[in-house]
Amino acid sequence: MEKKDIKILLVDDEPDILEIVSYNLRSEGYKVVTAQNGVEAVKKAKQEKPQLIILDVMMPEMDGIEACEQIRVIPELKDVIITFLTARGEDYSQVAGFEAGADDYITKPIRPKVLVSKVKALLRRYKKQEEQESIVKIGNLTIDREEYKILLNGNEIVLPRKEFELLSLLTSKPGKVFKRDEILDKVWGNEVVVGGRTIDVHIRKLREKIGDNSFKTVKGVGYKFVNNGDKI
Repeated sequence: MEKKDIKILLVDDEPDILEIVSYNLRSEGYKVVTAQNGVEAVKKAKQEKPQLIILDVMMPEMDGIEACEQIRVIPELKDVIITFLTARGEDYSQVAGFEAGADDYITKPIRPKVLVSKVKALLRRYKKQEEQESIVKIGNLTIDREEYKILLNGNEIVLPRKEFELLSLLTSKPGKVFKRDEILDKVWGNEVVVGGRTIDVHIRKLREKIGDNSFKTVKGVGYKFVNNGDKI
């Protein structure tokens, strides 16, 4: 997908930020659509179907957290990358954003060069998602990346977004040891500040749902998915 075909939805209630950020993104060749509150953001997202949404947290009518939650349940927007704009030090907003389904965040005040670099990195992630094989079958486990569905022994398992993405990453190369830094980079984003326990908690939840023997901890390194054939 070329830059001219990439559409970015920028949402912020501050006109100056909309103007500055829009200018910098358009200068890079991207199409930019803007909205000034959460309600308008959800409406524009449905209409425009962007590849990336940059979403402010604190806004009138509907804040960014609620808007993100509503966008995430729209089937045709299941693959859209969402990054929040948060004030420096707003740890609560960042955590709430990830729980709502955000992929990353950008801190204010916004530096244009950093913003453009971040957007390029996020869109590379979107491209990788498009290129991935949509359905993966390993033993009695089926992963449908397009439908965000998991089938184990024919039974559907519902996973939160980050658990799904973590499972999808580990099963993309069964037997490969994914280092913790690589997991954080590909699932949470390389500039996301999350505690080291975050991965451990998600792995524990996957073990409970998929099977303890399917995941192996390589102490001091990371995790790998173990292909046990039909005995997953």
